[in-house]
Amino acid sequence: MRRFIVIFVGLSFLILSSRAAESPAPRAAWVMRFDSDWLVAKGLPEKVLLVSLQGLANRASPQLYVVHPKDFQWEITEPLFEFYQRKHGVAFTQVKTADAALALFARHAKGYVIWESAVSASMNVAFTIAGLEDAVVVTAEQVALVEKHGLKKIDDLRGRYTGQTDAQIYRDAVARYWARCTHESIMIMGGHVGTVRMPAMADWGVRQKMFFHDLSANPIHAEEVALEKKLFSELAPLGTVFGWHSYGKDTEEQHTTLLSSFGLRMEGLHNLPNLSFNCQFTFTPGFKFENNHHVARDAKLTAEKKVYLSFVQSDSIGIGVWTKPGRGKLPFGWQVTMNWTKFSPAALEYFHESATKNDYFIGGLSGPGYLYPNHIPADKFGPLMAEARKLMATLDEHVLEIMDNSAADGNVGNADLTKETVDRYYAAFPDVIGFINGYGPARTRDLRDTRPMISYDYYIDPRRPREEVAADLNELIALNVKRPYFLLVHVRESNDVNSLVEITKQLDAPVEIVPVDVFLKLAASNQTYTTRYQDPADPKHFKGY
Repeated sequence: MRRFIVIFVGLSFLILSSRAAESPAPRAAWVMRFDSDWLVAKGLPEKVLLVSLQGLANRASPQLYVVHPKDFQWEITEPLFEFYQRKHGVAFTQVKTADAALALFARHAKGYVIWESAVSASMNVAFTIAGLEDAVVVTAEQVALVEKHGLKKIDDLRGRYTGQTDAQIYRDAVARYWARCTHESIMIMGGHVGTVRMPAMADWGVRQKMFFHDLSANPIHAEEVALEKKLFSELAPLGTVFGWHSYGKDTEEQHTTLLSSFGLRMEGLHNLPNLSFNCQFTFTPGFKFENNHHVARDAKLTAEKKVYLSFVQSDSIGIGVWTKPGRGKLPFGWQVTMNWTKFSPAALEYFHESATKNDYFIGGLSGPGYLYPNHIPADKFGPLMAEARKLMATLDEHVLEIMDNSAADGNVGNADLTKETVDRYYAAFPDVIGFINGYGPARTRDLRDTRPMISYDYYIDPRRPREEVAADLNELIALNVKRPYFLLVHVRESNDVNSLVEITKQLDAPVEIVPVDVFLKLAASNQTYTTRYQDPADPKHFKGY
């Protein structure tokens, strides 16, 4: 009996030890919950102070995480907060005030820099200084608070840039700080302008010692364009532009065209939070990406004489509808920001862990980051796409999404690819089952070696009434009489899946909704679409289709 007890106790100890080994070791961190007040005159100064402090506190280890409200554009901060606790054993303690945060983390700062809210560019200059000098960013009204925690003034930007243009301010900042900043990446802290600013990504730029700016890519701002070209030309080859363009100066299309012409890639938005925290976690032990493939790469399908419809959502999963009800009711393609394998692995693991069988992941956007491929220099295209191939292999992705809006205006315009660009993609990705192209509707289509390239025929704006969306799709079905008809639909990020289910119930004719990998395999079986590329005779900008 005694021997049995010894054996039983020994086995119990081994089982408990094994389970303990499987569980992550507890690690302490802190969490703050932000509200929705980003007004320059109200909530912004405190958030600027806190995100600069976050970047410094997270330099050596992941210590401070921010949860945003449910209506924040990046909706996954709460689910990811729970994921860190569950899968990485992070034990969070809530911090409720800036004073309490400084009490914990002021030791990571050497001082403070004062920015002037009346000169908006001074905030970006201050963020640059914060990264280089280990400073927190404050307004004059916050000086007493940070000095209470032992911090001394490093710099004061009040008055330095009064009356100057942004070109003059950033020219001075380049002369003072650019040489000391990382040249692997740069931060465009644009986005919201005027009474609201939303620099939630600043923690990442501070941690990495990036140069911050919101220079324009609009030709009407010639001095700013020239200065930004200088900065882009001095970045490391294949470098990364983080953040987002200024909503008050230029367009997404202008800025993405410019950075693509230097062989750089964009990762945004300006309000993407917590990268200084997220970048310090790897995938959990034993985790491997396994996509929900519906067909093998070498499978051959035969399309019937019907309409095949497939839904795809780009714009990164995190600003989509992943957490909203209805996901899983329809086959859905989700464009994954592939570079998150480097600086936000836990987010990608969270998405794959919580995917349903109807959720299918595809690579994008255009490569290892957001680029416009018609403008990537020939010598940069190969290395960029070699990186994309590796990332897609890691993520178990067989479909690549491409977008070039350089000749478009928002969701309207010429989003076609040149034949040269299409040739390059087919050569660079021999193992994909196919490509999809566009954002709004586009007309580039091809089929080579059983690998089709299909462009979107329709774009679902979340503001468009559902009955009108159904009527639009029915009109497309009626106009495209040749069967099979392959109807690829781009879903804007804030469309919920439940409303799409209602749309599908109103469609005429035999319509089969299929996953995007099945869609491409079917499209390879019967080319009822015309091979077409961007026509050199096309006008640069279309007013509409």
